Amino acid sequence: MAGGVLTRLAVAGLGLVGARHAAAVLAHPSARLAATVDPMAERRAAFDAPGFADIAEIDVALDGIILATPSALHADHAEAALARGWPCLVEKPIASDSAGADRIVAASAAAGLPVLTGHHRRYHGSVRALRDIIGAGAIGRPVAATAIWAMKKPDPYFQVPWRAGPDGSPVRINMVHEVDLLRFLLGEVEAVAALGAQPVRRAGRVENGAIALRFQNGCTASLVFADTGLSPWGFEAGTGENPNIGTTGQDYLFIAGTGGAVSFPSLTVWGGAADWGQAVAPTTHRVEVTDALTGQLDHFLDVIAGREAPLIDAVDARHTLDVILRIEAALEAAA
Repeated sequence: MAGGVLTRLAVAGLGLVGARHAAAVLAHPSARLAATVDPMAERRAAFDAPGFADIAEIDVALDGIILATPSALHADHAEAALARGWPCLVEKPIASDSAGADRIVAASAAAGLPVLTGHHRRYHGSVRALRDIIGAGAIGRPVAATAIWAMKKPDPYFQVPWRAGPDGSPVRINMVHEVDLLRFLLGEVEAVAALGAQPVRRAGRVENGAIALRFQNGCTASLVFADTGLSPWGFEAGTGENPNIGTTGQDYLFIAGTGGAVSFPSLTVWGGAADWGQAVAPTTHRVEVTDALTGQLDHFLDVIAGREAPLIDAVDARHTLDVILRIEAALEAAA
């Protein structure tokens, strides 16, 4: 904010995530919710801001827009917003396919405007601390990682039309977060394998599975997931970041290196041994709890003002999408 002028933002798509974005903008001292966009009037009415059924209808001045619409619409909406001169924060995944991601990358370049992608975990203080622990060599060279994400989604969650079919699988909705987190921590993925199943709801989408990743640095990782499994394990449950998901505080991600190991979100580092002949000992690191969506919004305001470049732009986000598409292809081939 310069000279007390608030950054005017619109939020398009007022579902579970979009509503949280709108609330964050309303609460931010340097931003103003200048417009909301959603085809459902009752959603728009929940916020004290001019409401529109479509992006094309917006007739108020904006400095930027947050796109939390369905993934299949991201490319269309980003192109429309960039054409009107609005920097964009596009929710994850950046698009529903590679062609859509390429369109956003091209539109951003043509307009000379930034696109920030909503992989918000990168803004968690605990995630930054985890990356620092790994980067400082506290566990030596990372060689293996594993994560368990098992959350039982309620049936009404799937009553939203776009979630009812294959697009509602936890791969694109949830594992995209895990893949981006591991890319942020461990580097680029060079190989993918996956197995999946749908034994419970049988709604034409993968419900549970196991993903194997190999990174360019030689580290390997496994991701076990289920949206039908009632458990304490998952990023949201462990960190308490999502008001829609119960908090357990349990670790769900474990990374082993040549000199030790670390578990997350407790940030417990295990070390002090030469090999398996000695017992490793734990040390817990404490970090200040931060709200990732607020941190992401802070960054978006800096991006709009030209003070910072996007932490994860459309090109970077396309790499995460590429891994997800390769996982989906592996799941389909193994079905």
